[in-house]
Amino acid sequence: MELFRIISAFVLAAVTAYLLGSINFAIIITKAFLHKDIRDFGSGNAGMTNVLRTLGKGPAALTLIGDFSKGAVAVLLGHVIFTYVGGRPELLLGGYVSALFALLGHLFPLYYGFKGGKGIATCAGVLAVLDWRVLLIILGVFLIVTAVSRYVSLGSVCAAVAYPVSTLILRLCEHSSAVWGDTIMAFLIAVIVIVMHRKNIERLFNGTENKIGQKKKQQPDT
Repeated sequence: MELFRIISAFVLAAVTAYLLGSINFAIIITKAFLHKDIRDFGSGNAGMTNVLRTLGKGPAALTLIGDFSKGAVAVLLGHVIFTYVGGRPELLLGGYVSALFALLGHLFPLYYGFKGGKGIATCAGVLAVLDWRVLLIILGVFLIVTAVSRYVSLGSVCAAVAYPVSTLILRLCEHSSAVWGDTIMAFLIAVIVIVMHRKNIERLFNGTENKIGQKKKQQPDT
């Protein structure tokens, strides 16, 4: 009976998070301002960076808030589902399941032909609930690398790499029994983010990636 409740909670949390993650604020806000699809502009990516380049700071800020919030809400709902459906409020697994599927929803949104963004803001949202300390660490990595290199994509990739590393270090310092489970989930999410930035990584090696404030060499995919 207990196993059935946990499986039910897993499925419900995954589906709820995916559907929530599929709400793409870059597309919604661009349609509200331009009555067009953000994927028809700039890099074609349905994310905050492309909104910033296309519409400016205001719409980009709204996109950031929306994508961040849906990630946080997805994890909170996952915890509620595992508490009341699964009967296991202590299981952090519910949060990670929701985090993973909210990210997948953002990357491959059901409502928009499975073509979404890169998931950085959504990852920040889920981390704000899962572990704010890890969020502060990887946010620091992102800001420092981006400020020094002026590449948003490089900052994003380095932040993704720092995610499982910082999770592992913090869990070891806490002598947590969930150290390897948390680290594996963090590693899985980081790999997905890095894979979604593979074109950016290729352009970084080729020297064709655009820097902040630089005129476009070619359409970026950040």
